Amino acid sequence: MAIAWVFPGQGSQKLGMADEILDLPGAKERFKEASEIIGRDLLEICRSSSNVIDMENPKDLNDTRNTQPALFVVESILLDDLKRQGRQASLVAGHSLGEISALYAAQVFDAKTALLLLKKRSELMAASSNGAMTAVLGFDRQELDGLIKATEAVVIANDNSSAQVVLSGSPEAVNEVSSKLKCKRAIPLQVSGAFHSPFMDEAAKAFTKELDQIIFKNAQMPVISNSEPNPETDANLLKERLQKQMTSGVRWRETMDVMVQAGIDTLIEIGPGNVLSGLAKRSMKGVDTHQIATSKDLGH
Repeated sequence: MAIAWVFPGQGSQKLGMADEILDLPGAKERFKEASEIIGRDLLEICRSSSNVIDMENPKDLNDTRNTQPALFVVESILLDDLKRQGRQASLVAGHSLGEISALYAAQVFDAKTALLLLKKRSELMAASSNGAMTAVLGFDRQELDGLIKATEAVVIANDNSSAQVVLSGSPEAVNEVSSKLKCKRAIPLQVSGAFHSPFMDEAAKAFTKELDQIIFKNAQMPVISNSEPNPETDANLLKERLQKQMTSGVRWRETMDVMVQAGIDTLIEIGPGNVLSGLAKRSMKGVDTHQIATSKDLGH
C-alpha cells in the first residue's frame, strides 16, 4: 500500500475543531505553545467567533492570523498521534498553508518553527489589501487560459482540479475574467489580498527574510511542494520552493497527477473537512480516500 498524507489549507477551519482532539497526548500543550507565540488564546478562538475582523486584536477564527496557526496546530496534533501509532506515508503534500504541515510531517523543522513561520506568514497576508480572489467552477480550460493570457494582473492562484480553480489579482482583472468566462459558478472569496500571485511580492520578500533565519533539515519522506509539484527531500530545495509559494500558484491538479504516477493508492486527509479528499475522488481514479479530523478517527 502506497499512502499519501495531505494537509488542507484555509477554508477547512470550523468552530469546535479543537475540542475533538483535546484528549490526544500533547494537544493542550501544543495549543498553549501556539497561544504564547501568537499572543492570543488560540484554543478559545477555535471555540468561539467574534465575526469581526479587528486589525489590532484579532479574535475571529476566520481571520487569517488565527486560521493559519489554528489549522497547523490541529493538523500537527493529529499527525503526531498517527506517528505514535507507527503509521507511515510514502509522501506528503499540503494545500497552501498545509505545505508547512507537510514539511513538519517530514521532519524538516519542529512545531515551534512552524508556528513562528505561520505567525509571520499570516500577518503579512492579513496586511495585504490590494487584490481579490474568485473561485470558478465548471469551465473550459482552453477558454480560461486564453482569457488570462489576454488580461493583465490576473493569475490562477489555486489550480485545484480540471473543473475548479481560484483566480487572483487586481479586483478589476479578476472580475473581468470571471465575468467573461463561461462557467457553472464564479464565487468571490472573502479575502484581504491577491494571495498566491505577483501582488504578494513585497510580502514574499519579507517572508523570505524570516525563512533565511531558519535551518531546514532534509525531509524524512518526499514532500510535494505547491510551487513545483514533484517529490523532493533536499532541505535547500524545499526552502526555495516555500519561498516561491506566496507569489506562485498552488498546483494541486498537478500534485494529484504526480501522486497517481508515484503509485499512491491511499490518500489520507489530515485536518478538518474533506476538501482534498473530494478533489481526489473526482481526479484520482482508483485511489481510496480517508479523513482524519478527530481523535475518534484515530481509534481513540
